[in-house]
Amino acid sequence: MKDECRSLLAAPFVKVLTVNMFRSLFFLPGVWTECRERYLHITAPKKLEALSGSCLIIPCSFTTTPGNEQKFDNTRKIIGMWIKNNRDFENNPGNVIFNSSKQQNIYPMKIIGNLTQKNCTTLFSNLTSKYTEKYYFRIENGEFKATDFCNYTEIKIQDSPQRPSIEIPDDPKEGASVSITCSAPTPCLHSPPELTWNLQPDFQRQTEKNTDGSFTTKIQKIITLSDTHDGSIIICSARYPVNGGPPKTAETHKTLSVSYAPKKTSASISPSGLVSAGSWVTMTCSSRAKPAVSNFIWFRSSKDGDVKVAEGESYSLNATEGGGVYYCVATNDLGNQTSPKIDLIVEGSLKLTIQTFGRLAAILIFTCLIFCIWCFKKFQLQQQKQPATELDVQSPAIDTEDEL
Repeated sequence: MKDECRSLLAAPFVKVLTVNMFRSLFFLPGVWTECRERYLHITAPKKLEALSGSCLIIPCSFTTTPGNEQKFDNTRKIIGMWIKNNRDFENNPGNVIFNSSKQQNIYPMKIIGNLTQKNCTTLFSNLTSKYTEKYYFRIENGEFKATDFCNYTEIKIQDSPQRPSIEIPDDPKEGASVSITCSAPTPCLHSPPELTWNLQPDFQRQTEKNTDGSFTTKIQKIITLSDTHDGSIIICSARYPVNGGPPKTAETHKTLSVSYAPKKTSASISPSGLVSAGSWVTMTCSSRAKPAVSNFIWFRSSKDGDVKVAEGESYSLNATEGGGVYYCVATNDLGNQTSPKIDLIVEGSLKLTIQTFGRLAAILIFTCLIFCIWCFKKFQLQQQKQPATELDVQSPAIDTEDEL
C-alpha cells in the first residue's frame, strides 16, 4: 500500500519536473510565456552599428494587443523605457537604463518619436563601446504595462566606421550612360558622413530612409562610358564627425570593368619590306577588345573588289602568289573594326600597287625638290662672287691713270 502511494505521489512530480527541465533546456526563463501572451509588439531593426563618439537613431514603433484588464489608452500618460540585456528589471531596476518620465537617466537617450502615435524612435548620444548591448522596449500606460521580450535591438559600437559601398550597373558597355553610386550608413542624421570620391565633383548628394527606418547617405554620378574607363579605379571616402576628436574616415576602392568593341586594330607583315619571290610571309592582326576578339578575317584588295582570303589571327602565304594590298577585320560580340591596309611587295614583280606607286612618287618629288634647292643655292653663291672679281680687275687701270 505504501509503495502504491509513493507511485501515485511520484508520478505528477516526475511529469512536472520533466516539463520544467524541458523548458529550462530549450527556452530562456519567461520567454515562452511572454512570447505567447505578449501585449506589446515592437518594430525596430534587429541589429544596428554606430561609431564611438557619434550618435545613433533607433527607429522604433509599437502596436498593442489588449488582453484581460490591460488596455492601452493614448489619452493617458505614456512612459517609454529601454531595458538592457538582463530582462529581470523588477528585481534589478538598474537594467532600466532609460525612462522617459525621468529627467536624469543612466544612458544618454531621448525618445524623439511621438508615443501617442506609437512612435518610439530614440536618439542615443555620446556613444562609447560600453553601450554595445541588447535592448528591449517597455511601455507603461496606466494599467497597461508591457515589455516586448521577443523582439530586441542589438547595438554594436565600433571605433572605426563602416566602409562605404560602390554600386555599378552589371555588365556596363561603352556608349552607355550609367549611374555610379557611393553610399554609406548614416546611424545618426545629426552627424551624417561626408562622402567624396575621385570622380568629377558635379555629383548629387542625398540621404534616404531605408525600409527598416535607418538612413543611408549617397552620392551619384552619371557618366557615359568608353573603352578608356575600363580598368579605372573608383575611390569613395566616408568622413564621419565625432565628438572631441578628428573625423574618422573609411574608404572603398572598386575597379570599373567596361565592355567595348575592337579598338586599335592593325595588321603587320613578317618579314617586313621587300620579300623574295617564293618565300613565305606571315601576316598578323592585332586588336584590343573586351570581350576578346572572337574572329579575325583577312581580305585582299583588287580592281574587282575586296576578296576574303583567310580567317584567324595569323595568315601565311607564299610570295610567289604575287604582291598585293591586304587588311584584316577584328570582331567581337559588340562590333568590329578594320585595320589600315598593308602592302606585300615581292622582289622582281612588275606589279606596283597604287599605294606603292604613290610612295615612290613622293620620294621622287622630294628628291627633285632637294636637288632644285641645292642648285638655287649654288647659283646664289656664284652671283655673290662675280662683282668682287670685276672690281679686282679694274683697280690696276685706275692706278695707272693716277701715275700719268
